[in-house]
Amino acid sequence: MSRYLIIINFRTAITMALSLFVPVIAYQFKVVYNIDLTLMSIAIIFPLVFTIRGAFRRREKALEHLSRFRASLKTVENFFQHSKMEDSLRKESIRLVHEINDKLFSHLSTKSEDTSIFDAKINEFFGFIDKNKESISGGTQGKIFRFFKDIIESSDNLIAIHSHRTPVSLKAYCLIFIYIFPVIYTPTIINKIGYDNPSWLTFFIVALSEFILISLYNIQDQMEYPFDDEGLDDIKFNLFKIDRK
Repeated sequence: MSRYLIIINFRTAITMALSLFVPVIAYQFKVVYNIDLTLMSIAIIFPLVFTIRGAFRRREKALEHLSRFRASLKTVENFFQHSKMEDSLRKESIRLVHEINDKLFSHLSTKSEDTSIFDAKINEFFGFIDKNKESISGGTQGKIFRFFKDIIESSDNLIAIHSHRTPVSLKAYCLIFIYIFPVIYTPTIINKIGYDNPSWLTFFIVALSEFILISLYNIQDQMEYPFDDEGLDDIKFNLFKIDRK
């Protein structure tokens, strides 16, 4: 149940407070007018839909790169398992392959942009190949390097998705308009409902509209960072581990 409530946060509290405060002021000072809300729809809905679609595309791209990363890494592991290397070297090579998997996932699970640990593990792998090239046939080395190119490419794409978000300025613009939405929306609702009808209808409509908008914003914010396993739509890393059961 707590995962369903993750879209409720401090931004929700701010918008709900505004949804209660602004109608009180509007009724107190009789601020009433009738304007076309199409402009507000363009100012909020269009950028909100744009950022949600952008976040969804980033998540789908991440799934593609994770699939390619695991497939390439699993292939390299199979090359080592069926090679004619000594058992000790075979175990060492497979350990390195698994550590590359673990280090990348550890990096993606945090918000740090420092990739030095993962890069060091990649360099350690190449050092292992160079050190034991006499024990690995030339054909096997060529196949390993070809698939390892895919590993590096897919991991770099994942790191790029991890480090870069949808346009920050567009998100900030959208959030600002969500916050000022009650100021513009409330007098129009009062005008449509009229003073003869219960005032709680105005409070309910404004609060519901704000809750919908800020919830969509929070969903987008969660979706565009799909690696932390907090949101409902986050990527399940266990499905992409090289040793998944």
